[in-house]
Amino acid sequence: MRMRTVGRSGLRVGALALGTMGWGSEVDQDTATELLDAFRDAGGTLLDTAYGYGDGASEEILGSLTASCREEFVLATKAGISRTTGTRVVDTSRGTLLDQLDASLRRLRTDHVDLWIVHAWGDNAPIEETVSAMAYAVSSGRARYVGISNHNGWQLARMATLLQAEGVPVVADQIEYSLVARTADADVLPAAEHLGTGILAWAPLGGGVLTGKYRHGVPADSRAAGGRHDNWARRRVDTGSGTIVDAVATAAEGLRISPVQVALTWLRERPGIATAIVGARTPGQLRMALGSDVIDLPDQVRDALDEVSLHAE
Repeated sequence: MRMRTVGRSGLRVGALALGTMGWGSEVDQDTATELLDAFRDAGGTLLDTAYGYGDGASEEILGSLTASCREEFVLATKAGISRTTGTRVVDTSRGTLLDQLDASLRRLRTDHVDLWIVHAWGDNAPIEETVSAMAYAVSSGRARYVGISNHNGWQLARMATLLQAEGVPVVADQIEYSLVARTADADVLPAAEHLGTGILAWAPLGGGVLTGKYRHGVPADSRAAGGRHDNWARRRVDTGSGTIVDAVATAAEGLRISPVQVALTWLRERPGIATAIVGARTPGQLRMALGSDVIDLPDQVRDALDEVSLHAE
């Protein structure tokens, strides 16, 4: 797998990361084992999880599968989001963040993570308190690097400024980014480039929209058909993304590759993108995504997709 650095840091990861949000809910341990084996065989390194994924089941499964081969992977987890009686709770206070980090380390069966990410911007605690937890995670050896997720441009800049005073860089901002989700072009990507922060792109296939599976309706086994993330997936289906999806399908047909590979290759070649987080639920889906690593898009195809997606946005 192609390797690259995350921003201007020394952290190196593969161009594709394995997302584990569905582990423990949509993905059982046997399937997770197959996914991890396929990812490792392809040279993948970055495994992405979070304290709140599957109410802890994602980290527990990941910990059980990587305990004997910890050095082979770059482990990234997130803190700051949990669920209480089904309600999403954002808490970025120092105490909560560090408690969640320690719980994550226990579940992951390791004494440190390679990248620890504050999962969302929080209004319940001063930003200085959040920053102090991030700096302490690094100084105590619990995290090698720190980053943020779902922060906009000014929030990234503010976090980076405060952490710089602690001698700790914000190496990554994990955001939604794809051909059907390009709002980050306006402020996040320019800020990240200036600050030397790498972008970890989640939902690189637009919740499955860019695979083309929603062109003729909503499949019964898709995320848009039901489940915890059905409303989010349906929004992507209903945002007028048809023109972009058609363009991806046309490119795929002409290049004799899959729409998945077109979308992921386009994303990989975008400036500032360190990795695309693929949340495959089956080994077949993952193998299709991994195939994008050996593909390069012709300039005219890449430019045409860029133009179509910008016009649609």
